[in-house]
Amino acid sequence: MKEYEKRYPKLVRVAANLEEMLKKYCEAVPHVDRITVRAKAPERFATKASKADEMGNLKYAAPLDQIQDQIGARIIVIYLADVGSVRNVVEKYFRSVEARELVPEDHWAFGYFGHHWVFPLPEDLIPEGDDVEAYPRFFELQVKTLFQHAWSEANHDLGYKSRHRLTPIQKRQFAYTAAQAWGADRVFEEFREAIVTATDAGGAETHSEG
Repeated sequence: MKEYEKRYPKLVRVAANLEEMLKKYCEAVPHVDRITVRAKAPERFATKASKADEMGNLKYAAPLDQIQDQIGARIIVIYLADVGSVRNVVEKYFRSVEARELVPEDHWAFGYFGHHWVFPLPEDLIPEGDDVEAYPRFFELQVKTLFQHAWSEANHDLGYKSRHRLTPIQKRQFAYTAAQAWGADRVFEEFREAIVTATDAGGAETHSEG
């Protein structure tokens, strides 16, 4: 879409500004692996804008106004507990219009996990003199652990974007890797909690002896 192609360079600049803002807000949060913000590439925007619903009608009547992840931010953390720490920070500075914790519907299933928010795009990120109406009103933020991020990226690349339908065994293999990522997150979280508890207990004992 030509209108989005014209908008894209502006989004790149604002995405860079937003990335710096998020890094500043999260600089005191422990175990943040990375913070990235990207503007949706024109070809990916065109693909999303052309999606149809089950009735064959276009999903977005006004894509420039309705597609909320034209600017998408990701914060990747190391431990599950860090997700809550980041959530507390971002919800302190931004007021969400949509918040979702994504988990598989079936408790017997393993798949995509993550926290997603849609926030209004801060106007102070827009260069002075630019028309605010030339920018999207919102940006999307995802917060995931390293294992959640690694699995979702591989699944998107090898599964979602694949031109070939996955075989039953390949679907089971994806489910298996999802279960491993889910389990690894919880094992490392248990390790972290045990070490923190032991450290705190040791410190208390040392203090009492002194």
